Amino acid sequence: MRARNRDRRARPAVRGRRRRDGRGVRCGREVVDTRELPASPHRPAAGHGRGEFATGPTQDARQFKPPQRRSARVVKNIFSNVSDPAARAAAKQKPRAERLAKLCGADVELGNFITGAAAVGGTGALASRLLLREIHGFPTGARRDGGVTYDDQDWGRKYLKENGGCIYIDLDHLELAQPETLSAFDHVACAQAMLRLARRAQTAANVQSTDGKIIEVLANNSDGQGNSYGSHLNFLITRRAWDELFFSRMHTLLFLASYQASSIVFTGQGKVGSENRAPAVAYQISQRADFFETLSSIETTQRRPIVNSRNEALCGGFRRVVRRKIPALEMARLHVIFYDHTLCPVASLLKVGVMQIVLAMIEAGRVNPELILDHPLAAVQQWSHDPALDACAELIGGQQLTAVELQLRFFAEASAFVADGGCEGFVPRAKEILELWGDTLQKLSRKDFPALTSRVDWILKASLLDRARHQHPDWTWESPELKRLDLMYGSLRNGLYWACERQGVIEPVVSDERIEHFTQQPPEDTRAWTRAMLLRHAQPEEIERVDWDEISFRVRDRDGWPMREQVWLPDPLASGRAENENLFQRAPGLAGVIETLNESSQDLWPATSATATSTAVAIYSNGKEKPI
Repeated sequence: MRARNRDRRARPAVRGRRRRDGRGVRCGREVVDTRELPASPHRPAAGHGRGEFATGPTQDARQFKPPQRRSARVVKNIFSNVSDPAARAAAKQKPRAERLAKLCGADVELGNFITGAAAVGGTGALASRLLLREIHGFPTGARRDGGVTYDDQDWGRKYLKENGGCIYIDLDHLELAQPETLSAFDHVACAQAMLRLARRAQTAANVQSTDGKIIEVLANNSDGQGNSYGSHLNFLITRRAWDELFFSRMHTLLFLASYQASSIVFTGQGKVGSENRAPAVAYQISQRADFFETLSSIETTQRRPIVNSRNEALCGGFRRVVRRKIPALEMARLHVIFYDHTLCPVASLLKVGVMQIVLAMIEAGRVNPELILDHPLAAVQQWSHDPALDACAELIGGQQLTAVELQLRFFAEASAFVADGGCEGFVPRAKEILELWGDTLQKLSRKDFPALTSRVDWILKASLLDRARHQHPDWTWESPELKRLDLMYGSLRNGLYWACERQGVIEPVVSDERIEHFTQQPPEDTRAWTRAMLLRHAQPEEIERVDWDEISFRVRDRDGWPMREQVWLPDPLASGRAENENLFQRAPGLAGVIETLNESSQDLWPATSATATSTAVAIYSNGKEKPI
């Protein structure tokens, strides 16, 4: 092995990279001399290994194996320097400078099928396409039939000029990708707005049905037949924090996994029965718990991890470093696949808002290893299978805690962090989120379930199912009627949740007007605003390609000649309404808007990621860099 590595270092640092044609199809290789590429923590220097977790020189550093289980004594010794009170006090006094506002997005798969119809493999494929047909948006490649896709399972992306979001099909599920938001409150409103768009598409598709067959759309994560689909969150973090999570500071990964595992007490939607060969249970807290099989990996559809390590930033220019040799903004995207699809506004707010606070703590170095679970994978299933909230899991120090007790400890750490000003400028309305989190945890610790039916989905669903069982004494937890009610809880057409909402049972956190606003308007404080405005100014034939961080246009210059213009939006925290509204108002037509954006741009990349607040829009003409 040593000789082979020595030979590898001696060889020229040349590698092949797959190329894609205009449709995103792999079409061969181009040779790249890696010695000419800028140093990057995501690509090892030529001739070196691929990360400390790699087992050989050909293993991708992103696909490392989770750490083997160690005894509590050994792990405690590893973290002794971090858990030292003096070291932790010093960390509080000297927070890290590299931090970013905790911007958040989401991509949510819906369950969809056609009642009264039968097809080989199910009716999901037809249902999702009928729904997408009713969505009016710009395809990823508007000038071509179909669209460029990230992978083979992603089909038909349509970007929305109304709010800057995106809707497409992922493995026969209609998927809603909502626009980026800074505030957890706006995130909740955008999530509900995207569901309204899906419901309107469902209504329009069903109106056209001539045979009485109805498309059902479910906001959940499991079909009850062993299949799980995701409701993913995406958080902006620094590249340094991302690298530490997955490459160099394992205790931060375990800290995050322990928080997520215990947070199911307010983020679970609830589910009848178990799946994926898990032990039998009548009712459990989380719809996703049975499907987690590893601590960390890049997978999303098999051997799912608690903490996903997909390294696809969709910001910061990282995807273009290799191609253009431009220094990237030090930004990364944490792709979170752990959570259930929550419908209760309080649960949705806490799911996002508390995660923002926890990630801000991780970036600031405020990580208490005493809160780390000895076995997060076992703990999440054990806690999920105990809706009475009595089950305990072991910490690395040997203590046995319930999920609520561990959450209360995370709450204490977060309270001190917020009191020290750790969230100022990074997590909007953090004190309100903290207050609601603490009140919810206190009610959970008292097992005051009636007081939480308005806030927490799994508790609301359990109360509805208990009422149904009381009305039908012959029903058991295995009865198909009860399982059907479980599935229909999140039906967009006549779901139990929406009935409770109409009756005033649900505690709101945003107004109905705010939700409706986001069906027609983008968030004003992120790049989603400029994305939506550019789509509004363009005709379909003028749009060549749309992505989260770039839009390519085919426009004509002043002499009438066609030319390709590319607008980059690498900084998701920039290009909001305050920065660019005047540009759109005074520029004549699309070409004028692009030209004005070009003239107003000052620097391609801000100097540091910690202060990346200025507009970061770069314009390229005919595939070459234009002077700014």
